[in-house]
Amino acid sequence: MPTGLKDTTTLHNGVKMPWMGLGVFKVQDGEEVIQSVKAAIKNGYISIDTASFYKNEEGVGQAIRESGVAREDLFITTKLWNSDQGYESTLKAFETSLNKLGLDYLDLYLIHWPGKDKYKETWRAFEKLYKEGRVRAIGVSNFQIHHLEDLMSTAEIKPMVNQVECHPHLTQKELLAYCQKHGIQMEAWSPLKQGQLLNEPTLVEIAQKYQKSVAQVILRWDLQNGVVIIPKSIKEHRIIENADIFDFELSIEDMERIDSLNQDSRAGSHPDTMKFGFED
Repeated sequence: MPTGLKDTTTLHNGVKMPWMGLGVFKVQDGEEVIQSVKAAIKNGYISIDTASFYKNEEGVGQAIRESGVAREDLFITTKLWNSDQGYESTLKAFETSLNKLGLDYLDLYLIHWPGKDKYKETWRAFEKLYKEGRVRAIGVSNFQIHHLEDLMSTAEIKPMVNQVECHPHLTQKELLAYCQKHGIQMEAWSPLKQGQLLNEPTLVEIAQKYQKSVAQVILRWDLQNGVVIIPKSIKEHRIIENADIFDFELSIEDMERIDSLNQDSRAGSHPDTMKFGFED
């Protein structure tokens, strides 16, 4: 099990990805995102997850430059938005993201949502970027098993990561088993279900037992399941608290109690019904 923020899982291409990072979904560009990213890096985080859709890549880039930490010691992820899917448009969108971040390479680039019919040509562009060394790892986000199977039927390189909504109300056990079987690292977005799980009685009870917060218990549950986590916060004390999960271990019995909370309920969109707006 990881013992700290700098501990990594090894992706199937040999690249090391931190088990825990900071997510910046819905964090405003400018001071808000700059301060939260700098606070995270100052407190030992080395992985930052953004997306073109979050409209804060510039602030993330500024925070990286101001952090005083060498670029090669950080792990930076961004994502391609739905309306940019397609071969040429992906290559163009990648350059835009890289320029906004002020970086000359990415550690991980993800297709944000599967969409309907373009992700295979998008993936060809991802493979090109990967082969050229512009990206150290490529992956997908919000892909179900059927999307992964369809993509891998023609892909030259299989995805290294699948970032999906995952929390005790949406445990994603079948998808996790599939990803593990195929050497694809699963990563959880909204691991706390956007705060909706913090008063869940079973979790409150388990948290009291370990003298930890509910958030810490959920994040620990993810790690023990072999899932990478990127909780978001803009408050420094919460950023520190979220990372204080390496000094305890949930029992098998408590892991199973948390698993049993599954309702297959989502805070975000379902990948099969997400409105794509490719024509927008």
